[in-house]
Amino acid sequence: MTQILHPDLPHFVAFGEALTDLIRIGHDRWRSACGGSPWNVSVAMSSLGQLSAFGGAISQDPFGAEIWQCSQEAHLDMRFIQQLPRPPLLAVVHDLNPPRHLLIGQDSADLHFHPEGLPMGWGRAVRCAHFGSLGLVREPLAGRLLALAEGLKAEGRLISYAPHFRAPMDASYDDTLERMCRLADVIKVSEEDLRGLFRVPDHRSGLAQIAAWNPGAWLLLTRVEAGVPVGATVYHGVQECSGRSPGVEVADTVGASDVATAGLLDSLMRNAGAPVETHLRWALAAGAAACTAPGFAPPKPALVAALAEAVEIVRD
Repeated sequence: MTQILHPDLPHFVAFGEALTDLIRIGHDRWRSACGGSPWNVSVAMSSLGQLSAFGGAISQDPFGAEIWQCSQEAHLDMRFIQQLPRPPLLAVVHDLNPPRHLLIGQDSADLHFHPEGLPMGWGRAVRCAHFGSLGLVREPLAGRLLALAEGLKAEGRLISYAPHFRAPMDASYDDTLERMCRLADVIKVSEEDLRGLFRVPDHRSGLAQIAAWNPGAWLLLTRVEAGVPVGATVYHGVQECSGRSPGVEVADTVGASDVATAGLLDSLMRNAGAPVETHLRWALAAGAAACTAPGFAPPKPALVAALAEAVEIVRD
């Protein structure tokens, strides 16, 4: 008998880590916030109107409970989050200027995520799967996610990859970087990511290497100045389109890069055949909209649509 898919299975899943940021806000004061780049992307996709899920594991303590609650409030598919009796993954941001953090996560819950525990039939329902950040660095999770990405690609699913450079991504990450760049349909990097990932002073050499590995991918390159997103370029085959972010009053830049990634993916999932300029406008507008409220604040489509008109396309 043919298995019947649940109509509410998500079309988008982001795999990797959800963590808690512990941020020093004074000499003896700290603030906690839910985060993790893949989790941020999944929440932003839900806010933009996609049936979205975060595929990962979290702890059962108060840190994990907060991530669970925030995921529910974001209308993520909770069947994809595994709560385990393991320690939490914490990013302790002990200095804000410049930002510096300490990662605490020895044998933490995220490392024990098992894709075989996901809902039956999810792989046939999903249209796009996103990977990146610490999930592809820390074993044994990294090996599981890499195998999952390769399996989904073989089944014809759209694969998105945003490395989101962090200190653990040293030479030992080079093989994973190349494998993910070669199989991904959509790649999002910043100029800073490229300098760190390829250990070069000029981001353009890293950009050229990714283009050589995968000349047919959608590639979003973002530019940031003083922590604020200022523009981006989308490359697709021989097509190239650059733009400047719409002017907004910046309240916070937390998660803006992840929201820009979600903006591009949302646009591609809705109308992949639209002009490159359309996808760039939506990505830049989404990233800018995320900066208009304090903390991580993924925007609604109406705000993104309004800002998309204000994106300045750079003509040659």
